[in-house]
Amino acid sequence: MKNIKTYLIAASIALFFVSCQSDDSSPVANNVTLSFNNTFKDLAIVLGDAASHQATVNTSAAGQLHQFSELKYVISNIRLVKADGTEIPYNINDLDKGAAVVDQSKPITLNYTLNNIPSGDYKQLKFGLGVKKDLNVLNQVKFPNFYATAGANDTEMMWEWGTGYRFTKIEGFYDTDKKTLSIHTGSTIEGEEGSYTQGVDSYRDIVLDLPIHATVGAKAPEIAIKADFDKLLSGKTNTITLKTGTGMDANATPNIHTANQMVLFVDNLGGNGSSDLTGIFSIIKVEN
Repeated sequence: MKNIKTYLIAASIALFFVSCQSDDSSPVANNVTLSFNNTFKDLAIVLGDAASHQATVNTSAAGQLHQFSELKYVISNIRLVKADGTEIPYNINDLDKGAAVVDQSKPITLNYTLNNIPSGDYKQLKFGLGVKKDLNVLNQVKFPNFYATAGANDTEMMWEWGTGYRFTKIEGFYDTDKKTLSIHTGSTIEGEEGSYTQGVDSYRDIVLDLPIHATVGAKAPEIAIKADFDKLLSGKTNTITLKTGTGMDANATPNIHTANQMVLFVDNLGGNGSSDLTGIFSIIKVEN
């Protein structure tokens, strides 16, 4: 009997140490990948010029055909929300480490990896479409990597007048005669050089509930996100008809459309900030 008791105690101690070692070896952090899928409804967007037979052509709620030759947007201010409501920010004040330009012509930019996310179950993803007001200054010294990426010749995500970043840049064609479509969004300024003040704030906070928890720890989950650009013209907030011209209601080119016209696109793309916090974005799936 003594031998049996001794054996059971030894076995319990061994099991305790194995359990402790197992707990100690669990990762305290891992990566999370955000995978962006740019679509017209459920069709992946293929870019092309006016003569392209491969470019994806969409029809708006107003009956206008449209296609894209260029599609880019900025994401920043990324946060993951745990099941208990704890919000984990990801380099939210560092554009070099926590912001990116998603470019449909560059597949490598469609996947953005968040490094060293604390272990846990996550129920929600938040991110900014654009750059929040306090960081929306072209600062080559403070954020040289993002500045270079946004300002590259094939990216051009900066306003020519040099006060901030473009948040969305869309080029393409519309109607059967393939008129030029050029929609650029971003925050505006008012006043004169040296005394500028904030005009229209085009930054939008996106809030997306995950269909299942993203479990970070032994696994490095991937969150697949749909950006449905059918909603550019046929949004939850506005139904837009494109028009080229010199009037105040012209909206198909950035050098003509007013800030008020631009906000119609902004509210469709990023939501209106009150009744719509998702805009064109939704979660396709979470892979743990």
